[in-house]
Order: sequence, then structure tokens, then C-alpha cells
Amino acid sequence: MSGSGDKVVGTTKTPADFLKSIRGRPVVVKLNSGVDYRGILACLDGYMNIAMEQTEEYVNGQLKNKYGDAFIRGNNVLYISTVKGPLADGA
Repeated sequence: MSGSGDKVVGTTKTPADFLKSIRGRPVVVKLNSGVDYRGILACLDGYMNIAMEQTEEYVNGQLKNKYGDAFIRGNNVLYISTVKGPLADGA
């Protein structure tokens, strides 16, 4: 018996596919604590441990610190989002 899932085969994209496609691109990583880290996604593993480059730390929407490289433990991550525009506006 054929199910309705047959119609979307080939167009289904998994979260792993998304994460592979954004490596090397600007991202925002939101932590459970509410702190945001913005930078270039260098790599990540199956536990969602994240390595970032050109990282900026934002607390309550305000820039608090800049790091060359940052490593974030996966169990602290709430979500990862891509950035639409450049990281630094007119800097």
C-alpha cells in the first residue's frame, strides 16, 4: 500500500542536511541561558558541540565580547539559525 509520504521523497531535507549546508556560513547560536553567539560556523558534531570563528557574544541584544574562535558545548544550545546579511554592519 502506498502512503502519502511517497509524494515528498527527494524533497525531504533532514536537520543533518541543513547543518551540513551551513558550515562556513554566518550563524546565530542561541544558548539556553539566552546568550547569543554570532559568527562563522566552522564545524559541529553529532552532540551539537559547535566550533565557531570570528565570534561575537551578545547578552540582552548588546555586544559584550569578541572572540577569534569559540567552542560551545552542545547541551547548552537552544537553536542555530542562519544570518541573512553580513555579520558586521558598516564596521
